[in-house]
Amino acid sequence: MKIYNSMTGRKEEFVPIDGNNVKMYACGVTTYDLSHIGHARQAIVYAMIADYLRYRGYNVKYVRNYTDVDDKIIARANALGKDALEFSKYQIEETEKDMAGLHITEADIKTKASEYISKIIEFVDGLIKKDMAYVAPNGDVYYKVRNFRNYGKLSHRKIDELLNGVRVEVEAGKEDPIDFALWKSAKTGEISWDSPWGKGRPGWHIECSVMATDTLGETIDIHGGGRDLIFPHHENEIAQSEALTGKEFAKYWSHCGLIKINGEKMSKSLGNSLTIRDALKMYNYEVLKYVMHSKHYASDIDIHDEDYTQAEKHMYYFCNSIGAMQKFIQNYNGNASGEKLEDETVNTVKEKFIEAMDDDFNTSSAIANLHVIFKYVNNIMKTANKGNRQITANTVAKILEDVKECYGVLGFFTQNPSEFINEMKNKYLRKINLDPEYIGEEIQKRANAKKDKDYATADTIRAELDEKGIILNDTPEGTVWDMKALY
Repeated sequence: MKIYNSMTGRKEEFVPIDGNNVKMYACGVTTYDLSHIGHARQAIVYAMIADYLRYRGYNVKYVRNYTDVDDKIIARANALGKDALEFSKYQIEETEKDMAGLHITEADIKTKASEYISKIIEFVDGLIKKDMAYVAPNGDVYYKVRNFRNYGKLSHRKIDELLNGVRVEVEAGKEDPIDFALWKSAKTGEISWDSPWGKGRPGWHIECSVMATDTLGETIDIHGGGRDLIFPHHENEIAQSEALTGKEFAKYWSHCGLIKINGEKMSKSLGNSLTIRDALKMYNYEVLKYVMHSKHYASDIDIHDEDYTQAEKHMYYFCNSIGAMQKFIQNYNGNASGEKLEDETVNTVKEKFIEAMDDDFNTSSAIANLHVIFKYVNNIMKTANKGNRQITANTVAKILEDVKECYGVLGFFTQNPSEFINEMKNKYLRKINLDPEYIGEEIQKRANAKKDKDYATADTIRAELDEKGIILNDTPEGTVWDMKALY
């Protein structure tokens, strides 16, 4: 298995620090507002990575944090006239609801910065004692960036370049403009805690260093987060953690790509910030996962409205195929352990899935394989004859078993396929102002006309429904309807 390491800029063989045990930390949500689909992508990605590592036999301890003490949270709470911690608590509860709606595997441990204040103070004090931090006259505590000789090793930036090319906060009490705050002295209207340096609160970067090392130890296997966190957040985490412990903070640095909406950076000011809550009102959660997994996790993704439509069509095809497979297996007593066809596809579902995913969790390649698999299955069911239906049914049963096992890792096919199909049909019917009852009545009228040998009327009904986007298929079990828009 290979994983791309942002630290080295290349794919590396994945070798955990402690045998079969994997420790993974992913930076989570800053709880000042409802979570958006950028948060959804990151949560889906790192849940997928944890799930796949478990699928491959690793013991994974996955930690995801909530930043519930932060400048943005304080500003928003103050604007609303609310206590900052109570406001954060409410936002975390809302985020939990939204994440539950995505149906992803939860982190083993979910930490909150506000619950680590004493350990943060202890950590900062340790840095001061090592001459890696200093207390400003006003009670702020700053990290001495120049004292950490490897600063910039993750983002591949040099300190002098940062001073020239990046806006650096110039604050009273700083010994060097590049230094960053570990502890911020209390200001009017802000939440604060007692510390050896007076009342104050932690800086953002120190929170993750403390939560990660406390839950997972001084060196962890995988540290993940959005690519926008590489600098300064993750760079500062490394500087803090390694200065205190003298050990490598994380062996592999994994970064998820960013999201654009219809070609533009997602932004509230542009009115294109889509919350998870609103996304789930419009799209099935497996459709959202399909959109996210259709691109490699490390690549930026530009989501256009039609991407969701295409994802719905693909998932509709998959679920229709699974429904047909289940029916075929039932009709011909398929058994996954029975004699099967000797085509390559039958024996390589798992192999190709693992091959794709072992290559830095390449979900887009795995999904491409899935299209090939369903095309193959639909073909063998269609061409099965009296002499090989049993073997074909066994083959279909085996493939379905393998598909559900493998692609369940990506969060696919957790729903009853018929429920997803009906959900999509009803959604697209609403778009054209039709309802299932009307279609059912028209099908019945057509059946009566055919019974009376009034084929002209029957053909007219079919043609009228076809013009409205409704396809009729006559089967041995009766007439069923489908929608052109879903193909």
